[in-house]
Amino acid sequence: MEETTLEGWLAELASSAPAPGGGAAGALEAAIGAALVEMSASLTIGKPAYAEHEPDLVAARDRAQGLRAEALELVDEDAKAFSEVMSAYRLPRESEQEKLERGRQVQAALAAAADVPRRTASNAQATLELAERIAPFTNVNVVSDVAVAAASARAALVAALVNVEANRNGIEDAAVRDELAAVIAGIETQLGRADAVVATVRALGAG
Repeated sequence: MEETTLEGWLAELASSAPAPGGGAAGALEAAIGAALVEMSASLTIGKPAYAEHEPDLVAARDRAQGLRAEALELVDEDAKAFSEVMSAYRLPRESEQEKLERGRQVQAALAAAADVPRRTASNAQATLELAERIAPFTNVNVVSDVAVAAASARAALVAALVNVEANRNGIEDAAVRDELAAVIAGIETQLGRADAVVATVRALGAG
């Protein structure tokens, strides 16, 4: 992601190439959410009206910076993981030995591909927690950006949800399937939380 422009990356996304795809787009949404938290905190720090909250704002800004960098790495990781799944499916399966090896590699690639959106969800959840924390005391001129941060994190969570599900559907190991089912359930609980942050910010504006 860092080696191309946003315009170039979007052109890749729009192309007929299978990667990057929705999972990578979700990771980018997570990065956008973190960047917006970082910006909102930065534009509040140093304002006398919010001085009592400055330690929390500085901590949120610094944490969001790390989350943004992590999410950008996940953009590339997701595209790579999906490419490896496709490569595994293309392996020969003429002999029994080839079928066994192909099956083994497909299962390993699917498990790895499910792990990337799981980490994207974790990243987005952390950004959502920051947005939730700073919304009540963010500079009124930029608090709407905290809502957009929460909305971006929500989009990342939805992308993670559907991609974990998609990979889980092809996984045969019952223990891995159970683990991923728990991940899916955990993501679902966060969606309403993101909506609540947006509602909080809207209520602040209405007041």
